[in-house]
Amino acid sequence: MTLDKYTILYTIKVILEHLVKNQPTPNLSGEVFISLKDRIIHWHYPPSYRFTEEGLCEEFGVSRSPVREALRMLVENGLVDKEPHKGYTVKQLDMREIHELYEVRLALELFVVTLLTKTGVPDADWQRLHKIWRSILDKIPENVNDFSDKDEEFHEALAVFTNNKSLIQHLHSINERLHFIRMMDITTSERLRTTCEQHLRILECIKAGDVNCAREALELNIQDGRENVEQAVKTALAKSFMGI
Repeated sequence: MTLDKYTILYTIKVILEHLVKNQPTPNLSGEVFISLKDRIIHWHYPPSYRFTEEGLCEEFGVSRSPVREALRMLVENGLVDKEPHKGYTVKQLDMREIHELYEVRLALELFVVTLLTKTGVPDADWQRLHKIWRSILDKIPENVNDFSDKDEEFHEALAVFTNNKSLIQHLHSINERLHFIRMMDITTSERLRTTCEQHLRILECIKAGDVNCAREALELNIQDGRENVEQAVKTALAKSFMGI
């Protein structure tokens, strides 16, 4: 039987699509990894939630290869556990691990402000940060739910001024894991006002080259957020088990 050219072209198309889908494409595994990582960090899954390759393949419309690669990367990043005969389960932070991360974060950021009181911050960048937080303080918005990202950006911006790539990377990794705490922290106008005042104080101490002032202002800022850890964990657990 002789096939017409349209049948041949369609057959080639189907074969190529099958081959592409079943290749361990780095882009596909990266997309799956980023999506799952974001959900885990934001506590969309409760602790010990079990992933199945079949379920993830169906959800993301990909073959097993990119799913397995994504799961491997999640394990390497400490976001998922792989156990014999149980498969892959979500690893959420417990209270001890959260407090340990806060201790490391505090140590890193104290080093940052100590260094910046000596080296300084470029004036244009200092003015930009100061203007952002001054303008927020001058007009506290009614909706304060979107300021966790801005708070994180402020602290990471200070780290960037040290030009220490390893420090920046470690701090960003810690901030990702603690992001849900920030989301539960700045939830009222008064808390946002306090955060603005503390950020402005940190900037002013850095500009004045006053290391003790900068360290005290930073530690107060971080410890205030740390006070909400237990409530943040309870809220995150409730939301994750409710499937919110």
